[in-house]
Amino acid sequence: MPHAPRIAFVTIGQSPRVDLTPEILERLRGQIEAVEFGALDDLSPTEVAAMAPKAGEDSLCTRMRDGSEVVIGKTQTRDRLQKLFDRLDTEGFDAITLLCTGYFDHLSSKTLLIEAQRVVDATVDAFSRGCQNLGVILPLERQIAEFHVQSDETRKVKATHYSPYGDDRLEVAAKDVADCDLVVLHCMGYSEAMRAKTAALTNKPVLLARRIVAGAVQQII
Repeated sequence: MPHAPRIAFVTIGQSPRVDLTPEILERLRGQIEAVEFGALDDLSPTEVAAMAPKAGEDSLCTRMRDGSEVVIGKTQTRDRLQKLFDRLDTEGFDAITLLCTGYFDHLSSKTLLIEAQRVVDATVDAFSRGCQNLGVILPLERQIAEFHVQSDETRKVKATHYSPYGDDRLEVAAKDVADCDLVVLHCMGYSEAMRAKTAALTNKPVLLARRIVAGAVQQII
């Protein structure tokens, strides 16, 4: 009998992601062996603080093991992810799933790599053909200007912010994008409960990043 695929789930914060991974695994119905890793797992609070975004650097928002939110710079995070991927390449995984919808240049793995950002954006692009107004909810206000998908001559992108790690402005964010044709919760930290609430508040279809990524993982098992 073929073995259950052994998949590494990698967060840019600290593992385990008790707020995230169980919801993905529930959709996979125990068909895989999942092992969690975090880019910040072995760092002290001082070392994590030193990863704050520098001037002009894109920012990432993630969750620590104790549930707290941290904001880190993309460059150092990418370097730590690459070192982690290089290690995981030697540990016999069938696939690596990167649980982050931030875009990383020149990130590579010899192991099959499922990048949440690429999977989510490809799905959004497919769903939003003919969508003239796309609403996007991001964790941080500063990420609105940094977001890699912007308005063009065919589609208006309206972005707003709501942090899944303790922010209380989901209703405000939903109101911001209520006039859009399609809404995307563009962070792996957003839950199914947050998706359902956003859909109820906007009365619009809402795409959830972690649900999309779970679907991608399901294709390889």
